[in-house]
Amino acid sequence: MANGEAVRVGGVDIQRELEKLEEMILDSPRIFSRTIVNEDQLLDQLALVQINLPAAFEEARKLLQHKEEVLLEAEQYAQEIIETAERRAAQILDEMGLIRQAEIEMKQIRQRVQQECEAAQEQAMTEIERMRRQAQQELDEMRRRAIAESEDVQAGADDYADRVLQDLEQQFNEMLRVVRNGRQQLTVEPPSRVDSASRPGSARTGDRPKK
Repeated sequence: MANGEAVRVGGVDIQRELEKLEEMILDSPRIFSRTIVNEDQLLDQLALVQINLPAAFEEARKLLQHKEEVLLEAEQYAQEIIETAERRAAQILDEMGLIRQAEIEMKQIRQRVQQECEAAQEQAMTEIERMRRQAQQELDEMRRRAIAESEDVQAGADDYADRVLQDLEQQFNEMLRVVRNGRQQLTVEPPSRVDSASRPGSARTGDRPKK
């Protein structure tokens, strides 16, 4: 049998029986290059082999068929494994593609967010600078107005003080005029007593009114 496998049919080892047949022929005596064998034993051995050969062939056929089925199942199983591996590989490739796509989209989103942040920061800085300039202008305007109002108040206070001082000056001048007139009147020479005595109706010195 192929690969040295023994085929057993109903407890009979066909390979072993064929080997016995071979031994019978080889062990038989030879005369003039001819082998003398026991015909009955040879025929019995051949009959045994012949009887069991159809069953052995059937057994071999079944065994071969079983082997073919096993091989077919193995091939199908291997094919299924290959197909599963291919599907898994394709799935992995798809997942890797999705991952790469997600990474690309994430990178784009990151870049867009960074650009938006930079634009917002620039806009905020511009707005802050505008507000600073506006506040500075308003502060300068308030300072200018305060200075102008202060100058107006100072000018008004100066005018008021000048008017008050002018009024005081006029009052002092009037008082000074009165004082001067009074002093002038005091410095005029008073009338003499003789003149007073010679005046009609004037009382003489030493005259006393009688009681």
